[in-house]
Amino acid sequence: MDVTYLVIVGIGVMLLMVVSILMAVIFNQRKKNQHRTALEKLREQQQNQLIEAAVKSEEQERHRIAETLHDEVGAILSSAKLHLLGIKTGVLDEKDQKLHEKGRELLNDVIQKVRSISHNLHSNILKEFGLNEAIRHFVRKVAEGSVLNASTELDDNYQTINPDKDISMYRMVQELINNTLKYANATELMISSVLTGNELDLVIFHNGDGLTQEQFEELRYQKEGLGLKNIQNRIILLKGSIYFTDGDEGYRINIHVPVKSNQS
Repeated sequence: MDVTYLVIVGIGVMLLMVVSILMAVIFNQRKKNQHRTALEKLREQQQNQLIEAAVKSEEQERHRIAETLHDEVGAILSSAKLHLLGIKTGVLDEKDQKLHEKGRELLNDVIQKVRSISHNLHSNILKEFGLNEAIRHFVRKVAEGSVLNASTELDDNYQTINPDKDISMYRMVQELINNTLKYANATELMISSVLTGNELDLVIFHNGDGLTQEQFEELRYQKEGLGLKNIQNRIILLKGSIYFTDGDEGYRINIHVPVKSNQS
């Protein structure tokens, strides 16, 4: 009986030790997982902070350049125009009059282009009138005097709540439309948006050529893909997604962003 008792006690002690070891291993593994999760969260926070700092720095630089173009370059060009207009064309011969007229036309074009660039770099229109109106205004500008037939169908239920988020979305649309103008050889362009609850879907559709999703994933890591890298940074910051598709009907870029809306 004593031997049986000792065996039972011994087995119990061994089981207790095994359970204790298993509990210690599980606890240790759980602590490791918690530590790994905390590190990943910290890395993600640091990445987001770096991206946010880069985006803010880029926006500040855009504003600085816009103000320099408007206040300094614009003022010099306007002064040059006044001096040019001060020339008495009546004393010029026909050849010089034509040169004077051509110089005035070119100067007017430069002044308009400087104003347009300054306007596009600055985000005042977005802050004053919201994302939709800023996109409409930009689309009208890029389509003006070109063969591109551009239109918008934007959901007016969406109203600006977070201006910084809207600036990031607007800059992405600007970059993607500029890329379309440069490389796609498109004649039709449509920008649309749909607000569903707290989810905003922006779609850029055109009938030209474009990147596949695989090409975007590859190019955004390359030096020449700086514009695409900026787009990816903004997508990360917005906790959104972007997808490029090419179908029979045309080329489509889908941007999905969680937002706080006036409907919530």
